[in-house]
Amino acid sequence: MNSVIMDVEDKMKKTIASLKDGFSAIRTGRASAALFEKIRVDAYGDKQSINQVAAISTPEARLVVINPWDKTLIGEIEKAIRSSELSLNPSSDGKIIRISIPPLTEERRKELAKVAKTQAEQCRVSIRNIRRDGNDEIKKQHKASAITEDEEKKLSGELQKLTGDYIKNIDDILAEKEKEIMEV
Repeated sequence: MNSVIMDVEDKMKKTIASLKDGFSAIRTGRASAALFEKIRVDAYGDKQSINQVAAISTPEARLVVINPWDKTLIGEIEKAIRSSELSLNPSSDGKIIRISIPPLTEERRKELAKVAKTQAEQCRVSIRNIRRDGNDEIKKQHKASAITEDEEKKLSGELQKLTGDYIKNIDDILAEKEKEIMEV
């Protein structure tokens, strides 16, 4: 396999991983530890993600339990969750923090589905830009006589097929996330 194709595929894989990471932060009606991974807490004079200072578990479909390793951080963790865009209200007993995940309204579900579609479209654009850069590199190699015209056509075809596969992958991931969001 040509190094251009390998490089392009590597970049496309990273783009898909980024999309999945972005989708994990979109709240659904279900409890998920991933919702809290991006929330930063003031701890030990620095900002740290919650999963670095506490254990996060989901014992029930609509309940998240956060168990800080250092109980003095409970107030900071609660404050960080309240000020996040998740619109959740944590409660603690001094040892652990419980967060009840309320069901989403129909309007909120539609808003979240739009956010997911926007992220997916940005990902598709990135994939197409990667394809364009790959095609440019293939043309450069042909001009420099590093590859023949037949090889150029073959590589461009491979690049197009790869792009189609990754765009389909994005569509599948989006469909799954929309289904998850719209679930009551």
